[in-house]
Amino acid sequence: MNRMQRAAGVIVGSAVGDALGGPFEFGPRGAFSARFPAPGSGGEMCGGGGWDPGEATDDTQMAVLVAESLLERGGLDLPDVFARFQRWAASGPKDIGLQTEDVLTSGMPWDLAAAIHFQVNRRAAGNGSLMRASTAAVRFATAGREATIDAARRIAALTHGDRAAWEGTAIFHELIRVTLEGADPLAALPEVLAHVHPDHRSRYATVLAPDWHPDQATEFNGAVWPCLGSAVWALRTTAGFEDAIRAAIDLGGDTDTVAAVTGGLAGAYYGLDAVPARWTDPLHVPLPGFDGRVLRLADLLDLAHRLTVVV
Repeated sequence: MNRMQRAAGVIVGSAVGDALGGPFEFGPRGAFSARFPAPGSGGEMCGGGGWDPGEATDDTQMAVLVAESLLERGGLDLPDVFARFQRWAASGPKDIGLQTEDVLTSGMPWDLAAAIHFQVNRRAAGNGSLMRASTAAVRFATAGREATIDAARRIAALTHGDRAAWEGTAIFHELIRVTLEGADPLAALPEVLAHVHPDHRSRYATVLAPDWHPDQATEFNGAVWPCLGSAVWALRTTAGFEDAIRAAIDLGGDTDTVAAVTGGLAGAYYGLDAVPARWTDPLHVPLPGFDGRVLRLADLLDLAHRLTVVV
C-alpha cells in the first residue's frame, strides 16, 4: 500500500468516523450495533441528533480549517489558524465544544486565550484538540518525529491550555507518522510513549497498554486520554476498518470524536480502499462562516494529496 492511500485513509477515515458517530453522541453503549446489527448491510449514515445523513461535525470542520491554513499559508501560521477558528465559531456552528467556544470567543489574543482559560478553570484536557488532528498529522508526517510532535503541541495549545491535551495530540500525530511509513502503530507505542512529557507519560501508558479496556476508564471519554485510549483499543481489538469504527461508536459517550480518532488511525493502517463507498458517498463537511462551502469526498482527497506532497 502506498503512502498516499494511507494519508487519504487518515483524512477520509476520520471524517467518516465523525459523521457516523455524530448521531449517537452521548447515547448508550451498543446503540450503533443495536440499530445496525448486520455489518455491511447499509444505512449506517443515518443522520439524527441534528445531523443530516453523512454530515461531519465540528471535529472534521476544524480539521479542514487547519488543513486549508497550512496549505494557503505555506506552513504553520498559528495566528491564522486561530483566526479561522474564531471565524468559524462566530458563525454559529451546529456543535462546538464548550471549552473551545470559551477560548475562541474570549476576545483574548491567539497566544494567550487558551492559557488564561486554563489558569482560571484549571481544567482543559478535553479531546477538542485531538479530534481535529488528522490533517496536521498527515501534513507533518514527512517532517519527522520532532517536527510532527512539536506541531501537534502547538496547534493543540491554541484552544487547550492543559498539557495533557497537547501530549495526547502529539501521540496521535506520531502514531500517524509511523503508520504512514508502513510500521505497525501498536508495536511503536512504547517508543512513542518515551517522547511524551514525563508529567503525563504514566497516564497515557495506562490507557494505551495492551490489556487496557475502555471499561477501566476513570474519566468520561470526552477527556483526551480515555478518548485516545479507546481509539487505540478499537484498532487493537478488531480486524478491519469497519469493525474498528463500529467498536468505537458502540462505546457510547463522545461517539463522534472517539470514532473520528479511530477512523484516522484505522484509515492510516488499512488505507483508503478499506473505507466503504456506502459511507463515503453521502459524506459532506459544511464549513460554517466560510461562504456556505461544503466539502465532499473529492475535496477531502484533494486535501490529502496536497498535504502529502507539499514540501
